[in-house]
Amino acid sequence: MKNIKDYNLEELKNELKEIGEKPFRAEQIFKWLYHEKVQSFDEMTNLSLELREKLKENYTICNFNILKKQESKDGTIKYLFDVLDDNAIETVLMKYHHGNSICVSSQIGCKMGCKFCASTGINFIRNLTSGEIVEQIIRVEQDTGERISNVVLMGIGEPLDNYDNVVNAIRLINHPKGLNIGARHISISTSGLVPKIYQLAEENIQCTLSISLHATDNQKRNRMMPVNNTYPIEELLQACKDYIAKTNRRISFEYALAKDNNDNLEDAKQLVKLLKGMLCHVNLIPINKIENGKFDKSSNENIMKFRDYLNDHGIVATIRRELGSDIDAACGQLRRKNL
Repeated sequence: MKNIKDYNLEELKNELKEIGEKPFRAEQIFKWLYHEKVQSFDEMTNLSLELREKLKENYTICNFNILKKQESKDGTIKYLFDVLDDNAIETVLMKYHHGNSICVSSQIGCKMGCKFCASTGINFIRNLTSGEIVEQIIRVEQDTGERISNVVLMGIGEPLDNYDNVVNAIRLINHPKGLNIGARHISISTSGLVPKIYQLAEENIQCTLSISLHATDNQKRNRMMPVNNTYPIEELLQACKDYIAKTNRRISFEYALAKDNNDNLEDAKQLVKLLKGMLCHVNLIPINKIENGKFDKSSNENIMKFRDYLNDHGIVATIRRELGSDIDAACGQLRRKNL
């Protein structure tokens, strides 16, 4: 049966028409799903018994089971969710002074093969549906009793490789009758799928686009990120410039610093040349060591020198705070660990 959380409001109105119900009932159902966060149709007490039975006959409500929950010494919580088909994904809750952020997965496994990411070790199985992406947020809010204020689609999988489901999920997350999280508090990451960046620019979604760049020349980026063989740096950066021109939104460039690979002053100089004049921000990530990984973390001294060089030359750069590394929940470490 179909997961009712996969439908946006207009789609759900059409679904209700097809089963002989008034479209306005969709807004009531949305309130139960996203505001009350009920786990069964029986809890939707302002719907008639007849309608509740119809819903049970035609739809399910996706409710993930928590297989494992780990809490870091810094307060970060990593969840291993059972997605109800003998597969599992990881989701991370990060606590900041400005609110709670969640890093959600968009696929079970990943096709991209980035050499510094633990998700590379997971065979791609399938895309998550939009309802399954949103369910990660709902389930964490249910478990903690706390509101999520920021969403990053940077967990397992390449979000733009699951384009339709991810965009629909963003609309559900952002919708005032859905989870009602502001679009500017939603960030979508990509390894650089150029055609999808152009497509996203046409969606009129005010979310933040994050580009996993990680290198300043094609030879180096090819070694780190196979996607660069298809969409080299020149094509990627042109797509970014066109995206900014279309949306007037700042892009965040993610740059994971690996020792003796991409963390020297020459790399910093080249990065300034590549990004000069763009409406952007650089997020420097101390690379996290992964099992069988080829790259080691850059020294703190090199990381700070790299940041200072960018800032001194007109590129706004910050160093991402490391959260959850003691439970393998930091950037690049998600891989759906078994129990």
